[in-house]
Amino acid sequence: MAWLMLLIAGIFEVVWAMSMKYAEGFTVLWPSVITIVGMFISFYFLAKALKTLPIGTAYAIWTGIGAVGTVIFGMIMLGEPYDLVRIGCLTLIIIGILGLKFSSADSDSHDEVREKKVG
Repeated sequence: MAWLMLLIAGIFEVVWAMSMKYAEGFTVLWPSVITIVGMFISFYFLAKALKTLPIGTAYAIWTGIGAVGTVIFGMIMLGEPYDLVRIGCLTLIIIGILGLKFSSADSDSHDEVREKKVG
């Protein structure tokens, strides 16, 4: 369950980062509201995931999801440049995210046990 919460946190990191682009320095109301709500949701789910996941692993994956998602969104929706080098770098980040996830000693079955101990 913690991994799902971390994924949700990462997705909402993309939401708030992209809406911040449209908020124009918090001068446009609705994109600003979406940014703040997205930040709250992202931090909330990150905090929930951190109850059971190691901080280093969770933080790296959270920021990785946000970085990859934001770059892809920028390339598709905002016409930001894309080339083989950028795609290669995104691939390396994704490999790093997956490597951290699958090399972590914490699995969903361990999450439940740890949650009982913590909370």
